[in-house]
Amino acid sequence: MGQPAAVGSGSEAAGGSETAGGSKRREVCQMEISMPAEKLASAYKTMVTIRKAEEAFQKLFLEGKVPGFIHLYLGEEAVAAGVCLDLRQDDFVTSTHRGHGHFIAKGADLKKIAAEILGKETGLCRGRGGSMHMTDVENGLYGSTGIVGGGFPPAAGLALAAKKRKTGQVAVCFCGDGSVNEGTFHESINLAAIWDLPVVFVCENNLYAQSAPQEYHQKVRDIYRRAEGYGIPGISVDGMDVFAVYDAAAAAVKRAREGGGPTLLECRTYLFSGHYVGDAKAYRYPEEMRYYQTERDCIKLFRERVSGEGLMEESELAAIDSCVEKEVGAVVAFAETSPFPSEAGLTQHVY
Repeated sequence: MGQPAAVGSGSEAAGGSETAGGSKRREVCQMEISMPAEKLASAYKTMVTIRKAEEAFQKLFLEGKVPGFIHLYLGEEAVAAGVCLDLRQDDFVTSTHRGHGHFIAKGADLKKIAAEILGKETGLCRGRGGSMHMTDVENGLYGSTGIVGGGFPPAAGLALAAKKRKTGQVAVCFCGDGSVNEGTFHESINLAAIWDLPVVFVCENNLYAQSAPQEYHQKVRDIYRRAEGYGIPGISVDGMDVFAVYDAAAAAVKRAREGGGPTLLECRTYLFSGHYVGDAKAYRYPEEMRYYQTERDCIKLFRERVSGEGLMEESELAAIDSCVEKEVGAVVAFAETSPFPSEAGLTQHVY
């Protein structure tokens, strides 16, 4: 099974300095990039697409065009992109209330995502689910959910089905640092460990559970160490480094697909936006926010790394940026001009 350990490109070393908020700023060490060259452009495009799409959704919300709350993925793009890069279309993903990035990275139609967020008939769930409750079974996305810790049991169940059917599929469960305090985390990871289920639990530790700093609600702040209690590998990586995430996730997915059982992967990341759009972020420290947004932006780090090592030209990166800008513009236009569900369909798809 192996002992939990911090491994991979960009893994966090011990020590580090304290931020203004009291959370430890960990030093990271860069290792040789192992991501295949042919996947570099895909990883970058995914991150930029998530960033630009979320910025567009934020603007739509502020214009009063999005019903309900909306929780953005700004700043965490490297996690979704790195984890999903080695997944097959038929692999399973369960998501959270902050699921747009996971859906984009797994291959859901961006037009349908946008339409769903606006509550339109052309959305993934025909406007019935909205921002927090989307599904796309065709692409293995078995739901985002507003229930904290709600993705753990379905992920274990999907992994059990894959094992029984011998399909070689893997389930990935995205979760936040606050959700690992839920009972569903223990129950699901315990069963997954006992039965050696092909599932990877990906904890996106962005240092805050809604507005509560991690030190307020968890005595032991290294979430990956919880894996020790279940006899499975626990890995912690720098979630702002897509190469580190990719290395760790690819290894965990390969292990699960080959029958090695589950892994708990902690990605230490940071949310640029508040818990929801409109959150005043009064619980955050300005110095901490500036540090992550200026020095640890995953897209900025990617560009500097690949340019510095001669892996991608600035012109290639600029071309992707331009392509994404046009795509997101077309997506927003499609969503805004799509029709709302009709009254005649009010009782359809209702249990």
